Amino acid sequence: MEFLCIVYLRDEKMQVFDNYVVYGFSMSNREIDKLRIPQHIAVIMDGNGRWAIQKGKSRLFGHKNGVKAVRETIEAAAETGVKFLTLYAFSTENWNRPKAEVSGLMELLIITINKEIKTLMKNNIALKAIGDLRSLPQRCHKELMRAVEMTAANDRMTLILALSYSSRWEIVQAANNLAGDVKKGKVIAGEIDENMFSRYLCASEFPDPELLIRTSGEHRVSNFLLWQIAYSELYFTDKLWPDFRKDDFLAAIADYQKRERRFGKTSEQLVNAEDEI
Repeated sequence: MEFLCIVYLRDEKMQVFDNYVVYGFSMSNREIDKLRIPQHIAVIMDGNGRWAIQKGKSRLFGHKNGVKAVRETIEAAAETGVKFLTLYAFSTENWNRPKAEVSGLMELLIITINKEIKTLMKNNIALKAIGDLRSLPQRCHKELMRAVEMTAANDRMTLILALSYSSRWEIVQAANNLAGDVKKGKVIAGEIDENMFSRYLCASEFPDPELLIRTSGEHRVSNFLLWQIAYSELYFTDKLWPDFRKDDFLAAIADYQKRERRFGKTSEQLVNAEDEI
């Protein structure tokens, strides 16, 4: 998984369904049913380093050039009516990368947050973050929390950055906190179920993603939202992240809409349920 910082949206106010034909709206002749847009899409932004190496450049050059892909992904999500967009920005494992790369990425995060708060406000997008945020450099954490607070009332879409995040870390933290509440007598051990456990996860305030997108041709989920993607549709593309564009995002949604989401049921059960409506 490659780090990529946020947002660099257009300064002008985005228009919902801009450039689309509404209902069965299309872009590059790709039809999408606007009534079946996933509420929450998660993205593993992979391939910045390989993209840069192919061009004989540093990995940080790749991260910086991935910004356009972030911009187009956020714009496409907001324009199509997605309510939650989670970007896997920096994993706990990424701390093991070369010190110069990590330092450059943290500085890039600070610069981008400071530059883009105004644009997030203008486009009515709330910024949230999940992960071991206290492990971020102090200045980085401060600027991130300031942006989260300033955009808290925005309600067009929520952009969620997974920073210093790993799903195993999240699940262990949840288990420890839940065990602590059992010890304090706040929770009865025999009453713990999936719903209760979910409330202890750091992503508990958001619905589970219906669609997970990963770029760069890798077919794995890299310790990302393991609990939450239990029933997510997975979409993999060979595009390296800096080359990912709106049409690629729409292609993922179009592919999602062709799938039958059964949640353990049979196709016949789903048809019968629809007939009863």
